[in-house]
Amino acid sequence: MGAGHAHKLFRHGHSPVHALPSHTKLVAVFCFVVVVVSTPREAMWAFGAYALLLAAVAGLARVPALFLLKRLAIEIPFVAFAFLMPFVVPGEQTTLLGVSVSVPGLWDAWNVLAKGTLGVAASVLLAATTELRALLLGLQRLRLPPLLVQIASFMIRYGDVITDEMRRMSIARRSRGFEAKGVRHWGVLAKSAGALFIRSYERGERVHLAMVSRGYTGSMPVIDEVTATGTQWARAVALPMSALLVCLLGWTL
Repeated sequence: MGAGHAHKLFRHGHSPVHALPSHTKLVAVFCFVVVVVSTPREAMWAFGAYALLLAAVAGLARVPALFLLKRLAIEIPFVAFAFLMPFVVPGEQTTLLGVSVSVPGLWDAWNVLAKGTLGVAASVLLAATTELRALLLGLQRLRLPPLLVQIASFMIRYGDVITDEMRRMSIARRSRGFEAKGVRHWGVLAKSAGALFIRSYERGERVHLAMVSRGYTGSMPVIDEVTATGTQWARAVALPMSALLVCLLGWTL
């Protein structure tokens, strides 16, 4: 239970960003996102400045651009939604590439794309430089409700267990010659889903009983009590403070 848990977003390294305590990075990313969201959408240059700040952090953390771009694919649904906005938002019309679009819709699409992309990029950088276990300890350090931290911890730790169970069930079906080719096979898949739910529930019961037998009373012990020095806090808040300066200029210029 106390072992580290690696994930695909994490990129092992020994950069100054990796070395920062997780709770300082969580605060920095949260403040950065708040500043980005607070920036007026008309200050287009400000979002370019934010992108440069994130690029500087990525360079300092030695996170390759390709690694970052691949992980940004998670926001594709939001990109699709943003591209629809110029066609569905009412208001003044203009012509773009020979197509009539809404001016307020264009601004809304730009607002969603710019702020969403920067927020996702900041989150990806956080995940790329911080292990999941360290993130959970950081949330605990920031006094997040313990129950929420425990739920997140169990989801992370047993997500792979459930995935492996699904993989084994799939192998068992294929070894018996089963291939889902149409609607008539949905019944088998539904029964498999039900069996997976029951197995997951039973596994959860066994894990809970094992924890109670070892003294679990509703809260997990803090194994590593990590503190941050003033220098580490200064390095962490350099990103949101720089972004705040850009935001203030965006509102005044």
